[in-house]
Amino acid sequence: MQTLQSGRFYPMWLAGLLLALMVSAAQAADFKVTDTNGKTHSLSGYKGKWVLVNYWATWCPPCLEEIPDLIALHENKKNNLVVIGVAMDYRNAKQVTDFAEGLLVEYPIVLGTPEIVSQIGPVQGLPTTYLFNPEGKMVAQQVGLITRASVESYIASKPARPKK
Repeated sequence: MQTLQSGRFYPMWLAGLLLALMVSAAQAADFKVTDTNGKTHSLSGYKGKWVLVNYWATWCPPCLEEIPDLIALHENKKNNLVVIGVAMDYRNAKQVTDFAEGLLVEYPIVLGTPEIVSQIGPVQGLPTTYLFNPEGKMVAQQVGLITRASVESYIASKPARPKK
C-alpha cells in the first residue's frame, strides 16, 4: 500500500487532483439543460448576460425565502441577468411545476439530476447558487440564502466590459 510520503504516489496524486480540477472547470465552462417547458438553456446561449443558477427544493425554507428575490432579479432587465432554478430532491415533475406556478416563478425551472449537477457544480447544501459572468466564467458561489441586494451589489461592483 502506498502512502502520501511515497515519492511515486505524490506526483500521481497531484496529477489526479489537477486533472479533476481541469475537468471540473471544463464542465462549468458550458452547460446544457432542459427546463420543465421543454426549452433548452445553455451557458453559451446566454453569452453577454449574467447567469445565476440556483439549486433549491420545495421543502427548503431558505430556498423559499429567496424565491421572491430571484423572481425580481430575473424580471429586472437592467441587471442583464438570467436566473435558472434547478429543483432538487423532488417526488415528481408535477410537484415542482405546480409549486413554481403557485409562487408565480417566471424564470426557467429545471429538474435536477446528477448529470445536471455534474455540468454546473456540486450541491453543497440547499440552496446553492452559482453566478456566471457575461463571458461565461463562474465568478461567485454561495451556499445558503442569497438576496437580490447582494447579487445586484456584486454585479454593480464588477466593471462593465467594453463592447467590441
